[in-house]
Amino acid sequence: MTNPIRAVLDTNVFISAALSKSESSPTREALERWKRGEFVLLICTPLAEEIVEKLRDRNVNEDKVVDLIEALAALAEWVEVPPEKIEDLLSDPDDNVIVACAVEGKAHYLVTYDPHIDALNGEYKGVKILKAVPFLGVLRDEKQ
Repeated sequence: MTNPIRAVLDTNVFISAALSKSESSPTREALERWKRGEFVLLICTPLAEEIVEKLRDRNVNEDKVVDLIEALAALAEWVEVPPEKIEDLLSDPDDNVIVACAVEGKAHYLVTYDPHIDALNGEYKGVKILKAVPFLGVLRDEKQ
């Protein structure tokens, strides 16, 4: 694979993975595939802060939160998102930051379950917007 897949995973993907009881959870699999280097995870500081805040709000084990922070620091590609690049696209300003992270980071995919982002109709500025299962399909096809 010459051009690795570049993706932003929305906060809800991390929350779903952390709270899932199923070993075969699509969101857990997506995170494991990232940790194995099957795609480049793009993240920005506001997104990372929101992930940590929401995981703690849901009483996710602090060791899991710390492990995730360490993995993000070591393995993710951090994207600088200048405030002027955050477009007023969606009703939730946090969602606008996530979209801006994907655009600025030249992501191929934004993986989300957020219904607000559905307003973008599956693509924005060349970034395809998918849920976890279709994204896993892309990753699995790439491995063949």
